[in-house]
Amino acid sequence: MKTIIVPIDFSEQSENALQVAASLAKKHNSEILVLHMLELNEAMISASEGFHPEQTVFLLKLAEKRINEFLDKPYLKGVEKITPIIKHFKVFGEVNEIAAKHNGDLIVMGSHGSDGLKEIFVGSNAEKVVRNAEIPVLVIKKQHEDFNVENFVFACDYKDESLEAFQKAKTFTEKLGANLHMVYINTPGDHFLSTKDAYEKVNDFLSKAGAGTGVDIYNDYSVEKGVLNYCESIGADVIGIPTHGRKGLSHFFMGSIGEDIANHAQLPVITFKI
Repeated sequence: MKTIIVPIDFSEQSENALQVAASLAKKHNSEILVLHMLELNEAMISASEGFHPEQTVFLLKLAEKRINEFLDKPYLKGVEKITPIIKHFKVFGEVNEIAAKHNGDLIVMGSHGSDGLKEIFVGSNAEKVVRNAEIPVLVIKKQHEDFNVENFVFACDYKDESLEAFQKAKTFTEKLGANLHMVYINTPGDHFLSTKDAYEKVNDFLSKAGAGTGVDIYNDYSVEKGVLNYCESIGADVIGIPTHGRKGLSHFFMGSIGEDIANHAQLPVITFKI
């Protein structure tokens, strides 16, 4: 985990993300790239409207000042390297371009409360980040003074398309030195499986993944409630879920269920692209 990218907008939420990134960076000797997207007025960047370099320079200088103030935090002391980057989203639209250019390993983003993920992701640049990110995206909802992960839960539907996401989650968990808990949520109705069939399904998945990790079969009324209740029962610190790149948050796994989990979980949620 050499490079961690943190998009900031100077909000409390982005500071929560930065604090988690700092904790991870200290433990893994990582560099933090602090990315601020400066939204300039269209007229300032459009040749047809006339270019205004003096206003652009002023706003860039102002952003630099705010970033320097934002980065003057005690919890950042001890981080090996912090690099601020200012870009205009019209010109440099994707956080993922920064991730690719700098060989990023992880994106850490802040979000609002229990329903904040929907607000910050859907119809926003952040949605594009998750949809297009080739690297994991960790979404933080509250302050973590020291980000320690002991129990990591990975939830999916155990179809073959989730194998790649599982391998990424397994690698990430190993880097954190955490315990990996895999869960299959068994629900009433058309998707219900007998215990025998459920174990056959997950064992087939594990065999293809070449993993010796066991999977807990957890019964509940819905997948969302099952994942959240399971996490509470084992004292989970982070939830990992796959996401289909092109389809965005609404297709994490099994339709909109992944989005509901991400919206309602108080825990940090990390997405792994399929």
